[in-house]
Amino acid sequence: MNDFPSENPPSPRLWALIPCAGSGSRAATAGPKQYQPIAGLAMVEHTLRAFSGVARLEGTLVVLAPDDAAFPLHEGPALWTAACGGETRARSVLNGLQWLLQKAARPGDWVLVHDAARCLITPALINQLIDACEGDAVGGLLAHKLADTLKQQRSPSDPVRVASTVERADKWLAQTPQMFRINALVQALQQVGPGVTDESSAIEATGLEPLLVEGGALNFKVTYPEDFLLAEAVLARRVKSRTDKEAT
Repeated sequence: MNDFPSENPPSPRLWALIPCAGSGSRAATAGPKQYQPIAGLAMVEHTLRAFSGVARLEGTLVVLAPDDAAFPLHEGPALWTAACGGETRARSVLNGLQWLLQKAARPGDWVLVHDAARCLITPALINQLIDACEGDAVGGLLAHKLADTLKQQRSPSDPVRVASTVERADKWLAQTPQMFRINALVQALQQVGPGVTDESSAIEATGLEPLLVEGGALNFKVTYPEDFLLAEAVLARRVKSRTDKEAT
């Protein structure tokens, strides 16, 4: 048996991490919005079904609040939960990454971090992000080109008034998943602190430039009460389309 170390390091694996510890206060729901039913399932179940359709993923970790008793699914061979959610999204992601490293992941592996409330994500979009980022030195994120005219408000101002119109040609709406090397993301989150609102911002703060990978208008984050109606309509249409195909 050859005891010398291999000259070829193991290929990076792919993991998904779903922060699911928020309260969703802007949604005006009775409980955490990720557990609100949409098209017959809790919102987070739709999210996890999309990730289960991506065969390249080694596993998916759902980061829950320490007192969470509502998560609707059981752990399985490729689905884990960890009650290590923090006071902010960034802290939940960092805690989840450290849990993954202790469980099975290697520092050089890729992680795809995705909002539980982006329940309209599809396996096709996830695979599109992986295809674009897997050979990249930095990684990247799904994003959507800004189509509307963008206004900046005058502040302080009551009533709120326009201060200026912002050039939109080079503006994108950040979406998820966001895909980076685990070790790079851990270091970035530790550097910028718990207030950063997405993983790309943390990576950018280290001087790197993530890839922008075209997502789509339907990959929006369910945030406000009216968003639930749109998500319900889209998911119901998808279910009908699958049913119609199976019937033919």
